Amino acid sequence: MNREVLMLVDVLAREKNVSNDVVFGALEAALASAAKRRYEEEGVDLRVAIDRDSGAYETFRRWQVVPNEAGLQEPDREILLFEAQEDMADIEVGDFIEEEVESVEIGRIGAQTAKQVILQRIRDAEREQLLQDFLASGENIMMGTVKRVDKVQAIVESGKVEAVLPRDQMLPRETMRAGDRVRAYMVSVDQTARGARQVQLSRTAPEFLIELFRQEVPEIDQGVLELKGAARDAGIRAKVAVHALDSRIDPVGTCVGVRGSRVTAVRNEVGGESIDIVIWDEQPAQYVINALSPAVVSSIVVDEEQHSMEVVVDEENLALAIGRSGQNVRLASQLTGWQLNIITQADSTQKHEKESQMLTALFTEKLDVDEEVANILIEEGFTSLEEVAYVPVSEMLEIDAFDEDLVEELRSRARAAILTQEIVQEEKADTVLDLLSLEGMTSALAALLADHEITTRDDLADLAVDELIEIAPSLSEEQAKTLIMNARAHWFE
Repeated sequence: MNREVLMLVDVLAREKNVSNDVVFGALEAALASAAKRRYEEEGVDLRVAIDRDSGAYETFRRWQVVPNEAGLQEPDREILLFEAQEDMADIEVGDFIEEEVESVEIGRIGAQTAKQVILQRIRDAEREQLLQDFLASGENIMMGTVKRVDKVQAIVESGKVEAVLPRDQMLPRETMRAGDRVRAYMVSVDQTARGARQVQLSRTAPEFLIELFRQEVPEIDQGVLELKGAARDAGIRAKVAVHALDSRIDPVGTCVGVRGSRVTAVRNEVGGESIDIVIWDEQPAQYVINALSPAVVSSIVVDEEQHSMEVVVDEENLALAIGRSGQNVRLASQLTGWQLNIITQADSTQKHEKESQMLTALFTEKLDVDEEVANILIEEGFTSLEEVAYVPVSEMLEIDAFDEDLVEELRSRARAAILTQEIVQEEKADTVLDLLSLEGMTSALAALLADHEITTRDDLADLAVDELIEIAPSLSEEQAKTLIMNARAHWFE
């Protein structure tokens, strides 16, 4: 019988062009599956070990060692650590305790079951080997033939490697039929429920566009041109950032090609998608200006703390900067990684005037100074009481209109005002404890709500989204909606 085992393994390995270990593993699984039928318990864990030289095999029942505090979740296949240590003092959590049991004779195994297990293992091994060979090529784009299509996905075959192209990863209005040739970006290799690996494809990923340009523009592989990123509204419009590592190279012209040949080839592959070539710049503000092209930017205000930029454009450039349905500014934001707010020159002036008025009122009230002093502080760039209180004295003394006594007095008043505000905030916090227990609520927001006589969950729950945003303009619509729903949650408990 042992010789028969070795002969069976050798024949199957040669026939299926896989290693003997693969066939041995499949046969061990088949024998273990057959042996489990002897046990009434469903969770029994069995292991079969076949000697690769003699063909002799043994069967072991095993229990995995689990921590004492975890308890036994599966008593038929687990053992607590202290119990295992009674037999093996050096055993650790995760190890196995094994006990040899009677083996099943191969002749008594249901032939069909054994054959199915073995052949399935071999098929999986064949697919895994083919996949490994394919991935070893280093290609990120798969060129293949559509094997079949359903409502959810398309199966793409390249050689003997199969991949999945989900419907939501296809271009809009893209129709695929069996037999069509298709190119797609390999997003990932995922584990299936059966344990096999499956290639996942995408034709909408920004990386797909980058790889297409890499194939069309040889200067990228030559190391004189670099693609910095891409943002896509798949099938409609995209922006690609490029950077010339050689100053003699025109990055835009190189990507466009003679008479637009290179960019046209890429566009044809992605369904006629309009592609803007953007010059990357190490200065974020200039990068944003380039990304918003063809709109002309008048000025930019950068907020490092919020990682956002206020972009000012002329009235005639407003529609161009925003784009249809906000497409241009959205893609520019995705490409640069900055949140962009587009406003006109008139809106910018009005906003700054309003901010200046608010600061003037703040300084005159809290610091007890006249408008002339308040305006000087604003002109010098002071925007809060904290800055007045804690900016180094030397910097404030550089202001021509200020002497040492005035500086010390302003700093003292600012600190007193800050302390008063903190006391008021703490007093308000005591009245809004119900609000502070809500997920997503901050003490500053709770205090702001308290100013509008909203101090309980029910008060907040009665608000509409636009009412909450009016009270707290810094909240997004989604944040406001989430807070209100959290406040209403106790109504349904």
